[in-house]
Amino acid sequence: PYILGTNKLSSFAGTLSASWVYLRKIKVHLVMLLPLIVGAYGGSTGGAAVSRYLPREVLTPVVLVAVVAVAIYTFAKPQLGLHHEPKHEGRLAVAWRSGVIGLIVGFYDGVLGPGTGSFFVILIVAMLGYGFLQASVNAKVANLTTNLAAIVVYGIHGEILLVLGLAMAVANIAGGLLGARMAVKNGNSFVRKVFLVVLVILIAKLAWDTWVQFFG
Repeated sequence: PYILGTNKLSSFAGTLSASWVYLRKIKVHLVMLLPLIVGAYGGSTGGAAVSRYLPREVLTPVVLVAVVAVAIYTFAKPQLGLHHEPKHEGRLAVAWRSGVIGLIVGFYDGVLGPGTGSFFVILIVAMLGYGFLQASVNAKVANLTTNLAAIVVYGIHGEILLVLGLAMAVANIAGGLLGARMAVKNGNSFVRKVFLVVLVILIAKLAWDTWVQFFG
């Protein structure tokens, strides 16, 4: 729990800085964003509470399979997310779908965490038809919410190493600002490429963690 709690603190700082850059440049629609945030906060709160009782080694292989599936799906659809073309116009249709995305990914983020932003992005792109850049804006705000919810839970139980978390936060803020500015400048195609690179790195990390757990 201390590792997860401390990581959430640093992640919150980096995500906050990236969200600030995105929101100054790109318009968001509250009918989509608000249900996403509400679902994400509720899901993350529940996930963080559950994570205290679940062994990490049980979850890592499951996440590895999910990330590989996302990578294959994205590679197989080269035009996916290159254009911002929302699939649903009705407010209710958009709201309940974004709420479900927030709840599912938020719960995962509270339980484990790695790849949360990627799961938010691909589901927003695939289910709602958003471009990668527009999906990233909403994903960052939602991820900010899940981090905050988890911090509250871990903080209540005193499971955050504050000094270490703040030191990591400084680096996360710098990375968040740089990455968000590059994304806004270069658009959907650039974000898609970075998304795929991040997935490959995440797959390698999860595969190594799984190997060490079972064969190391």
